[in-house]
Amino acid sequence: MMVREDDDAWFAPKRYGYGAGLPISRQGWAASLAYVLLVLLASFLIPYSPLAYGLIVVAATAAFVLIAVRKTRGGWHWRWGGKGRP
Repeated sequence: MMVREDDDAWFAPKRYGYGAGLPISRQGWAASLAYVLLVLLASFLIPYSPLAYGLIVVAATAAFVLIAVRKTRGGWHWRWGGKGRP
């Protein structure tokens, strides 16, 4: 999918369903990678404090979802596949 120059979207919308699809910009890939790395690094806390791990995962997930909602092309709403698509 080609990204338009004037578009500031980081994520493509899902073709079917609700939410965001894959990242379509460097910023989207960086945000996704940062989220995964943060959760993986936080997993080292599990033996010491499962509560701290849980809080970090919940906070990171909430932040990532908020970013995805704001940066998805066309916003989040239910999609049925679009026109002209198989």
